[in-house]
Amino acid sequence: MHVDIAIVGAGPAGLCLARSLSGHGLSIQLIERQPLASLAEPPEDGREIALTHASRAELHRLGLWGRIAEEEVAPLRDAQVLNGPSLFALRIEAGQAGAEQLGYLVPNQAIRRAAFDAVHECPDVSLVCGRALRSTRVERDGVVLTLDDGGEVRARLLVAADSRFSETRRMLGIGASMEDFGKTMMVCRMAHERAHQQVAWEWFGYGQTLALLPLNGDRSSVVLTLPQREMAPLLEMDESAFAREIERRFDRRLGTMQLLGPRHTYPLVGVFADRFAGPRSALIGDAAVGMHPVTAHGFNFGLQSQRRLATELLATHRRGGDIGGVWPLRRYAASHRLATWPLYQATRLIVGLYNDHRPPVRLLRNAGLRLAQGVSPLRQVIARHLTQGA
Repeated sequence: MHVDIAIVGAGPAGLCLARSLSGHGLSIQLIERQPLASLAEPPEDGREIALTHASRAELHRLGLWGRIAEEEVAPLRDAQVLNGPSLFALRIEAGQAGAEQLGYLVPNQAIRRAAFDAVHECPDVSLVCGRALRSTRVERDGVVLTLDDGGEVRARLLVAADSRFSETRRMLGIGASMEDFGKTMMVCRMAHERAHQQVAWEWFGYGQTLALLPLNGDRSSVVLTLPQREMAPLLEMDESAFAREIERRFDRRLGTMQLLGPRHTYPLVGVFADRFAGPRSALIGDAAVGMHPVTAHGFNFGLQSQRRLATELLATHRRGGDIGGVWPLRRYAASHRLATWPLYQATRLIVGLYNDHRPPVRLLRNAGLRLAQGVSPLRQVIARHLTQGA
């Protein structure tokens, strides 16, 4: 099979790129190891995606936003950061940027379903499911992909969009800086007695990190990060005992709590690829940058990566140039690195600081939050960044 662009990985980033490129005279092939049924009806995975206003606008442009049910979208009005047992919180308020809310919370499952439905309507996008990439061979004018069933796909450009643990990235000979934080993240939905006021929490405790993502009604997505040995007993608790334990960990600030569904766990690993492009190839989504969730920017970066790459490829295609040539891929790689590297490094520093529980560092943590709260222009800059495009 001969196509213009082969995308390995039909997650949200890969699907959104295919949608961005569709309708411009290019043939696009998506290759995904999951079966078709898992793409058409993705399973609930517990993850709530915090979308900026710019990301919402991008989903609207791609035709995805209107496919997400209104009741699945929860407003994210403000955010607060807490440290240890202190009642003091750093507040990031949408009003500081003249907006009504900082962003939106949408289930990952809903985004995946909407992306698949949108791409399913594109006649120039073909989808191969239940197949894994076995090898790649870069040639002068294209890339040859060999699948695990022996089939071959020849493309002018190969795009890796197959997760932060990307096998395609490895086949292309592109390394990555990977940081295993040695922690496990658990996510679940819970009802609670006291209202959240549509305010997200990031609570850096001593020995744990808690997050609260406010959903519609008196319900939230609870995110707990612990070493795996401490997480295992929580997963074995019955629903009632688990709810009492989460109440305790939140210092009962939300009153009585109740588990509403399954508990999901994920390893915490950050990834930043050494290069975002190579000969006849590019990386997007988590294959390029896999963020620690503390800044809630992973999916937003994924959307940005597909938009930047699509912009370069379509501009080159309109000029009659080579979409797999050096210059469009180099421009994409440079722009995406410039946009992501500072926040990726800042996130590493924040995680390092707030996971250091030595007494002098605890004092520094408290002092840093109080200083940031007192510097109104800093909080305004953060709020404007989040609400850009509102």
